[in-house]
This record gives sequence, C-alpha cells and structure tokens, in this order.
Amino acid sequence: MAETVSLSSPVEPIGEVLIASNRTREESWFLMPPDELSTAAVRRLIEMAGADRVGDDAVEELGKLLEEFAIKIGKEATELARHAGRKTVKAQDIQLAIKRVPPP
Repeated sequence: MAETVSLSSPVEPIGEVLIASNRTREESWFLMPPDELSTAAVRRLIEMAGADRVGDDAVEELGKLLEEFAIKIGKEATELARHAGRKTVKAQDIQLAIKRVPPP
C-alpha cells in the first residue's frame, strides 16, 4: 500500500533549492538551481571551439550567458506554441524563437 505524504506549506526548502509542491511549471521555473548547466559541459563546449586551456571564470561566465539565453528562447517558444493552440513546444517554435530573441 502506498504511503501518503502531506506537505504543510506550498514551498519547502531543501538545502539551497526550493521544491514547489503545488505550483505549475510556469510558476516554479525560477526555483531551479542557478547552475543548471554543468561546468564540465560548458568547459567541453569551449574546448570544442579550440581552446587549449579554459579558466574557471570563463566557464562560469559562458554558463550564465547560455542559461539566460536559453530561458529567454524557451519563454518565447512557449508563447509561440500557446499562440498556435498547443501546449507542446516543438522544434519549429524553438527555431522561430531563436530568430526573434536578440542574443545577449
């Protein structure tokens, strides 16, 4: 038999990350950890661009920029999908959003 867990408040702190118990995705996107992209992945991207050595400050800065840009594109793509009467964001929404959102 499954155990029922009740939450005393809508948002409970767990470490530095908040878990939203009764919020929609749109309401709780800001609750994600600040560094969603791993530093290893960002470092690999810079190395793939040809860098022999990569400083931690460069990884941190590029990671911040990529996350900010990705969130803006995601928001625009979500609006485009809603305008088209869909809940699902498709590749075509992302492609159009990239054209509409100015780069950082």
